[in-house]
Amino acid sequence: MKVLQGIVFDVDGTLADTEETHRQAFNRTFAEFGLDWDWTPRLYADLLKISGGFERMRFFGADLRQRFNDEAAFLRELREIHRVKTAIYAQMLLQGEVALRPGVRRLIDEARANGIRMAIATSTARSNVVTLLNANLPADWPRWFDSIVTADEVSEKKPSPAVYQAALVAAGLDPAKCVALEDTPNGLRAAHGAGLLTVVTTHYFTRNEHFPHAGLVVDGLGEPDRHFKVREGDDFDEGYVSLKLLDELLAKRDEHAAVATLIQAKAS
Repeated sequence: MKVLQGIVFDVDGTLADTEETHRQAFNRTFAEFGLDWDWTPRLYADLLKISGGFERMRFFGADLRQRFNDEAAFLRELREIHRVKTAIYAQMLLQGEVALRPGVRRLIDEARANGIRMAIATSTARSNVVTLLNANLPADWPRWFDSIVTADEVSEKKPSPAVYQAALVAAGLDPAKCVALEDTPNGLRAAHGAGLLTVVTTHYFTRNEHFPHAGLVVDGLGEPDRHFKVREGDDFDEGYVSLKLLDELLAKRDEHAAVATLIQAKAS
C-alpha cells in the first residue's frame, strides 16, 4: 500500500448489523421491568442519533423519572435496566442471531495478509464487542487488533472523537494514513474529528441519513461477486471495499489537500 497503514472499525452497525438486535433486547428488557416502552424501528432510528444505550434511555425516560424522588435513584434504576438489557443482548448473540456483515471477514483477512494494522473504536461496552466477535471469529481474534477501545475505557461517546483518538494512540497509528469504517452520522463526526478519512456503510436505520465529509458512502462493504451501491463519493470502479480502494481514497484526499495548499500559497 502506498498510503494506507491501518483500518479503525466501529462495531455496532459496521462490523455486524446489530442495531435491530439491540432494539429487540431493549424491548424485552422494558417488558421485564414492567415498562410500557416500545421502541419501534422508526423510533429507534431517531434514538440512534444519541450514542450509547444508557444515554438513549435517559433521554427517553422522562415518565420513568417521575417515579423517583431524586436523580440518583433514577440513574441507579436505569443502570440496572441497562445491565439486564446487556445480558439479554449477549444471550441473543450467543444464540447466533447476528453474523458479520458481508465483506467484513474478507476485509479483515485481507488486512492481516498484507500487514495492514487494525483497531476498534466503539461507544458500546467491551463485553458486547467480545461476545459478538467470539461468536463470529476464531478464538485468537483479539490479537488481530492493535487496540480495542470501548465505552468502558472512554466515557465520552461519539460524536466526540475521544474514542478514535484513544484507539489511534494505543495502536500507534497515524490518522493521516488510516481509514475509519462507520455507519452513523455521529460515528462519522467522531472519526472526522480525529482526522480520519471515513467510509460509511449504511443499513436500515441509517440509509436515509446525510453524511457530509465522508470519503465514500455505500450500502455495505460488498464482495467481488456482489458489489455495493454507491450513495456518495468515488469508488474508482472497484465495486467493493478492498485495501486497494481504501488506499486510493487516501491518495485522492492527499492530492486534494496538496492542491488546496498550493492554491492558498499562491493567493497569499
